[in-house]
Amino acid sequence: MAYSTKEQGHLKSELDNIKKDGIFKEERIICAPQDSEIEVIFPSGTEEKNVINMCSNNYLGLSSHPEIVEAARKGLDHRGYGMSSVRFICGTQDIHKELEDKLTKFLGTEDTILFPSCMDANAGVFEAFMNEEDVMIADRLVHASIVDGMRLAKAMTDTYKHSNMDHLEKKLILHEDKRLKLIVTDGAFSMDGDLAKLDKIVELAEKYNALVFVDDSHSSGFIGKTGRGTHEHFDVVGKIDIITTTLGKALGGASGGCVSGRKEIVEMCRQKARPYLFSNSIAPVIVAASNKVIDIVSSSTERRDKLEVNTKFWRKGLIDAGFIIKDGETPIVPVMLFNAKLSQDFAKDLYSEGIYAIGFFFPVVAKGQARIRTQLSAAHDMTHLEKALAAFIKVGKKYDILNKTKEEIIGKYGN
Repeated sequence: MAYSTKEQGHLKSELDNIKKDGIFKEERIICAPQDSEIEVIFPSGTEEKNVINMCSNNYLGLSSHPEIVEAARKGLDHRGYGMSSVRFICGTQDIHKELEDKLTKFLGTEDTILFPSCMDANAGVFEAFMNEEDVMIADRLVHASIVDGMRLAKAMTDTYKHSNMDHLEKKLILHEDKRLKLIVTDGAFSMDGDLAKLDKIVELAEKYNALVFVDDSHSSGFIGKTGRGTHEHFDVVGKIDIITTTLGKALGGASGGCVSGRKEIVEMCRQKARPYLFSNSIAPVIVAASNKVIDIVSSSTERRDKLEVNTKFWRKGLIDAGFIIKDGETPIVPVMLFNAKLSQDFAKDLYSEGIYAIGFFFPVVAKGQARIRTQLSAAHDMTHLEKALAAFIKVGKKYDILNKTKEEIIGKYGN
């Protein structure tokens, strides 16, 4: 059917309502490399503005690291721009295999397979080895890409209350008759910044003969003593059956993801995972740079350690100032505002103060859970954080939310 005036009017009306409600998403334009300070053009403006970036996944500050940029240049010179093919036809180079081997060693698993993104990894892994006789039991706050991947598999799906081990155990008992039982969780939950209880999950998995899947995208490179991830943090390295993670956050910040874990499951992905079989290989430039990233994060914990210091300072500063934040120990620090429009207005005022942060609201988070999600980086110096904290306090005073309860903020602004 042709795109008629009627259909056009319907969509325009819906977009107008989104704008009226103050929840229209506008993309800022960055005119510089990703870093702790960036040049940004706000949608309503035309001039570039230098701002402190408080909402990037650049946890280790490697996105513009000179050694990684140089490795990318060499990759371009020696292995070309693109593969023009999928992996199993003529899209696998020696550097792709080198990166898979390095990731296997870094994550402490048996084998690894690269995907164009972690979203693709999550879209392909479940359907590759699970069928109608199986069940996937997921934490209710798992990432949207996991939810989409589970929908593509033929196995039964079920959920357990967020990080509630008693509820998970009840679900494992309920599904004792299934051929395969797969517990599905994020390692670090991207909206709240808390960690899954992997030690307890592994205990239950061993008790009820279940497998464990962890998406560690917001952990790989900086959580754990040497940055291996949440499985290192909870001392369960080798006990997680499937890890998916990304190269697009702490590990360089470009693109690409992987499935890492039991060699038989990885091999099933090579044979059957549709995003792997039908998507072009990761570009040689990114693979070459990612190999250098793994070398850097494997050789020193300096950046991880600095990130930890920055995170502790930021969390304490916000709490002392009277903000409501989510408990946790990760560099994901949500400042809770509860009202969608307030989160948008708060973010605009921060921008005016030279701080770049974004308001999150439904459907990205649950209704009534709007927030500014701040994220720390090893690229932040203390001067960045001190300026950002002063700006948060100034804007917080403007909206009279400091040292207020959730109920008081909702009473003033609604949810």
